[in-house]
Amino acid sequence: MKNTIKIGLLECDHVRDEFRHIAGDYRNMFPALFLPLAPEWEFTFYDVSNGHFPASVDECDAYLSTGSKFSVYDDELWIHTLKAFVADLYAHQKIYVGVCFGHQLLAEALGGKVQKSSVGWCVGVHRFTVSGLQFTVSGLPLEGSYPKWMQPFQQNVNLLMMCQDQVQVLPPDAQVLATAADCPVAMFQVGQRMLGVQAHPEFTVPYEEALMRSRVERIGETKTQQGLESLSQPLDSILVARWIVEFVASRL
Repeated sequence: MKNTIKIGLLECDHVRDEFRHIAGDYRNMFPALFLPLAPEWEFTFYDVSNGHFPASVDECDAYLSTGSKFSVYDDELWIHTLKAFVADLYAHQKIYVGVCFGHQLLAEALGGKVQKSSVGWCVGVHRFTVSGLQFTVSGLPLEGSYPKWMQPFQQNVNLLMMCQDQVQVLPPDAQVLATAADCPVAMFQVGQRMLGVQAHPEFTVPYEEALMRSRVERIGETKTQQGLESLSQPLDSILVARWIVEFVASRL
């Protein structure tokens, strides 16, 4: 494995100015989450939401894609361009990890379908359950029954969510890796080198709370209150970030 791993962060949006004092912009949140776990990662930032794209898929060893206030089916030039870029990454067997909008974009770029969910917004802490596991009598997963990069393994993980769109149809060669009560496609993989995570491991609790409080009219008072109350639950963001680091490392 190389000493330095070049990570391209595809910025699909920016944190609103009034919230940047909480945890910075996305280019601050992602390094803050991953660099303590992977100091060999070297980030390059691409403001794709403003038309700044890598000149080649080979500029970086792997790419991460952020969340966004936009929907992946919006008729925006940069979104169409980003879909084409992700499809190009797939064709060249490059490593890609999409978070929220980036997760949904992975599906749409490769032939899947994203729509607003019938359950409405998913906010606050949600439990993701790693799916498709087989268990021994002792309750431990059998060898090979879950991806090797999910180390250390944990079947249920708590993560922050902030979305109303969801993947409704998977693209070809895709496999669901985790589900949630209100999100059937909570995590999925396409081929061997592309991963989507509907949650926001990079979000801090104060930032999630600020977003919820600013979107009460859109989310609804009842769901917002439930989301705020859920914030007292422990999170597994660092564990899932470790999984992503292992996913990237195992594919280099």
